[in-house]
Amino acid sequence: MRYPPHILEEIRARLPASDIVGRRVRLKKAGREWRGLSPFNAEKSPSFYVNDQKQFYHCFSSGKHGDVFTFLMETEGLSFPEAVERLAAEAGVSLPAPSADAREQETKRAGAFEVMEMAAAFFEDHLKGRAGTEARAYLDRRQLGLETRERFRLGYAPGERYALRDYLAAKDVDKDLMAELGLLVSGEDIRVPYDKFRDRVMFPITDSRGRVIAFGGRAMQKDAKAKYMNSPDTPLFHKGQILYNLHQARKPAHDRGVIIAVEGYVDVIAMTLAGHPNAVAGLGTALTEEQIGLLWRNADEPILCFDGDGAGQRAAFKALDVALPGLTPGKSLRFAMLPEGQDPDDLLRSEGKAAIDRVLEAARPLVEVLWSRATDGAPLDTPERRAGLAKSLREMVSSIRDETVRGFYRDEIEGRLRALSPQANQGRRGPWEPRGGGAGRPAFQRTPRPGDPPPSPRITTKFNPLYAGETSASGPVAYRDREAMIVSSLLVHPELLGIEAEDLAELELGDHDAQALRSLLLDAHADADQPGVAVLESRLARAGLVEAAARLASHVRPGDRWTLDAHADPVRLEDALRQAVILHRKSGALNSELRLAERALVEDETEANFAWLCDVKARMAVVAGAEADNEVPGAEEASAS
Repeated sequence: MRYPPHILEEIRARLPASDIVGRRVRLKKAGREWRGLSPFNAEKSPSFYVNDQKQFYHCFSSGKHGDVFTFLMETEGLSFPEAVERLAAEAGVSLPAPSADAREQETKRAGAFEVMEMAAAFFEDHLKGRAGTEARAYLDRRQLGLETRERFRLGYAPGERYALRDYLAAKDVDKDLMAELGLLVSGEDIRVPYDKFRDRVMFPITDSRGRVIAFGGRAMQKDAKAKYMNSPDTPLFHKGQILYNLHQARKPAHDRGVIIAVEGYVDVIAMTLAGHPNAVAGLGTALTEEQIGLLWRNADEPILCFDGDGAGQRAAFKALDVALPGLTPGKSLRFAMLPEGQDPDDLLRSEGKAAIDRVLEAARPLVEVLWSRATDGAPLDTPERRAGLAKSLREMVSSIRDETVRGFYRDEIEGRLRALSPQANQGRRGPWEPRGGGAGRPAFQRTPRPGDPPPSPRITTKFNPLYAGETSASGPVAYRDREAMIVSSLLVHPELLGIEAEDLAELELGDHDAQALRSLLLDAHADADQPGVAVLESRLARAGLVEAAARLASHVRPGDRWTLDAHADPVRLEDALRQAVILHRKSGALNSELRLAERALVEDETEANFAWLCDVKARMAVVAGAEADNEVPGAEEASAS
């Protein structure tokens, strides 16, 4: 919500900055100002000043500056609306009344929060009662005692099919609302809705204000279909935008200047018991761009601490790929890998807190992990293999959107690549190294040679037509057509979601219909490993996305329409989907790298930059050829016959 400037000014006028800051910083009067030690940096001489007349603070040691709202956001991790609401209540200032629609929505949300709180209390009571005997024994074996259970509000969902439903119904909670909040399993094919969570240890998931918005459940039965289960997306909860335990971790993260992301609920609790209450976790899927943004909001270099197995390493690499485009000056990630076969809970119980500390202290910067992933175990003994490594790394670096960070990464990677060359150890200049020019003379001047590509056009903001095809208002046509084929074919063949779900979740989609339908597919897959076509059709109707699905299907190219046939060859279909996903990923990376290479050659006409541009164009030609090969004339008719 936007607040009128006069409201903010009135709050500032009623609450002197020294009063708000003085609750956290010991201030002494210094002329017309107040002075104290910085709350942002450790220092012996005070460099932090507060001025009540100007209503601001300034920290010379860190350069941070702002008003009372900014101070709460910086020191307590509050959002701007949260800071305004807190200080308005303290100052006795009434905030503007929302519109009638906003009031209705807020009333509905308040009722939803109340229902989720009832459910959390229900689960807590059952953990303490006779029904929770086995669950308590399990938690005892994990050394999660009473204090820990209360701190994280752990509970137990009884095994009865209608226990929670009947409890809430007795409190006049509508069954449709229970289903909307993900507490019941319902649908057109389910005559009597039943409890989603049964015979599970329950972990409440809260929003940034500590309100329960969802649940995670750990199955007590060893043969349960899903060991861990989360609430589906609801009006209160979107799993890709929330981090477990962020409400409790936010303040210690700001106090310590670091936040730690682990893989699961119990890992967060283990980290807290090991003295790291600044720990959070994703919610059963790879970290999303929104979740990494939340981490960056609480610390400049979050530590991702994953299990020491193949799955943990894959999770780290996926997070790296998601974070790389969003790197900005001062914002990065560090990676701490646990010993193989252990998670934080295992390590804490076997070796104690010191072992956790050693793992975190050994966290590696993102650039090191990027380099290691590309080089570990890769033979680099020939020019061709080193060229393949260079191409792969340049593609990854080109995805960084911030020009400054991208430039430094490029310098770092190019330096490491040069060090791999045998000439680097002999002090020799490679054939594509730039030659130093004299004063007033460019470092590189070169006449065209046979076999050179045509001169590159100067920097353009359009996608290269060789690769992306024509463009439209909604973006490159090839992009849109590929998105349409991938998402539409999965709507017709949901059985392939078990293979494609992770790739689908990470794919960059520009079309709004494709994005909405992708979310619906992933939610359906999360609720049932293999949702049927009938289930998807029902979800499409409830979500009002039937027309969106039809629009998207209309963009599928004629040569790809066979993928929308319910009886299409599954082997051929799986291969076509995989190829489409690969082409879609390469599309964005190559066009971004083309613009970067063109800009680099304009700014510095060296042989190295010219070679880079030639390499990008050659790769674009290969991909364009692969795209053309996939568009086989008569493919649709062949499939039909």
